[in-house]
Amino acid sequence: MSLTGLFLILFLIVHCYINAQIFYNDGGVRFNEAAHFMGTNFVIRTVELGLFAFLILHIVQGLLLWAKNRSRRSVGYTVSAGNKTSPWYSRSMALLGTLVLLFLIVHLSKFWGPNRLSQTTGHGELPLYNMMKEEFSNMWVVVIYLCGCFALAWHLVHGFYSAFQTLGMGTHRYKGLIKGTGVAFAIIVPIIFALMPIAFYLQWIA
Repeated sequence: MSLTGLFLILFLIVHCYINAQIFYNDGGVRFNEAAHFMGTNFVIRTVELGLFAFLILHIVQGLLLWAKNRSRRSVGYTVSAGNKTSPWYSRSMALLGTLVLLFLIVHLSKFWGPNRLSQTTGHGELPLYNMMKEEFSNMWVVVIYLCGCFALAWHLVHGFYSAFQTLGMGTHRYKGLIKGTGVAFAIIVPIIFALMPIAFYLQWIA
């Protein structure tokens, strides 16, 4: 879980950088250039296959871990300790992960999937920037994206530190640094993702 999670965190950094190109507000020139590079570079396309493999593995591992934890206690606690023993988001990783997965399915079906299909069938790349403008003019699509970003943020708050802790790096010496970095990452990255549909919907960018 930790290794696949860290790989997906690296992907989020790259994906966040690509999406942030829209804030140059240049009509999508920089974004389209970055998207073209990511979609046509052989190395990137190869890594993309690994990304999906790691994503599927991360999901399967998460479900198995959740099922294992559930099976260890067939009868629930009479009184829940609540946040006294662990924060709510650490106890809700399966739910948050499921929400993130549903968000990813919506995202891939609207942008990545159609673009890759168009490339594979020889029709070339789709105008992703214009597609984003059109999709994010719909308030409900924006709401779905914001909910996905909210779930991602809380998933990362726990997942970032847990990944390093599992690898034995969450020692007293580095605990504060890793936790602080994780919280900052869990705030900054989802906010950048969330600002993208908001900026299009409110027409902050052309």
